[in-house]
Amino acid sequence: MHPQKQSRRSIFAALGAAALALSLSNTALAFENPQVALKTTMGEIVLELDQENAPKSTANFLQYVKSGFYKGTVFHRVIDGFMIQAGGYTEKLVDKPGVRKAIASESKNGLSNKPYTVAMARTDNPNSATSQFFINVGDNAGLDYPGQDGHGYTVFGRVVKGQETVDKIRAVVVDDIRGMQNVPVTPIVIQSTTLLKGEKLVK
Repeated sequence: MHPQKQSRRSIFAALGAAALALSLSNTALAFENPQVALKTTMGEIVLELDQENAPKSTANFLQYVKSGFYKGTVFHRVIDGFMIQAGGYTEKLVDKPGVRKAIASESKNGLSNKPYTVAMARTDNPNSATSQFFINVGDNAGLDYPGQDGHGYTVFGRVVKGQETVDKIRAVVVDDIRGMQNVPVTPIVIQSTTLLKGEKLVK
């Protein structure tokens, strides 16, 4: 065989292998962001976390997930057209023990509080986020950095499955209970949180 033809075949073979490797790499990257399934009394919600743009918030949330912290917590604040909030209280509206140290705000990450995105809840202090989070059910761009307070709220993921569950939660009857406003009359409990892997990942 002519040495030049052999050389060309080797090059084409190498390029083909490289293209295949790149394709497989891209497939892996597509699922690089962690996904967490929230099993609630009203259905399942799967969140995909944006660890590239919100690494601190993602790591913080995953620590609570892996420790089982969210089991038995409720969606304690529901405002249709705005957001549904969870992650801090038991069914009796008592503070859940085991809250970790607050994390720094990542609200400047360029992610927007669009419908079905998930963001960190906090106090007036921008660096006070711990376990509580909320899922936007409206276009809440006013919560993006800098927002009305000069800081905004950190978006760290989005709902990739279970939007219908979010919609059911947003429409529940709420009332003022134990000094708290917009509390679902019938408790909506997070029964478990699971870090998804392999075939269970939402594609």
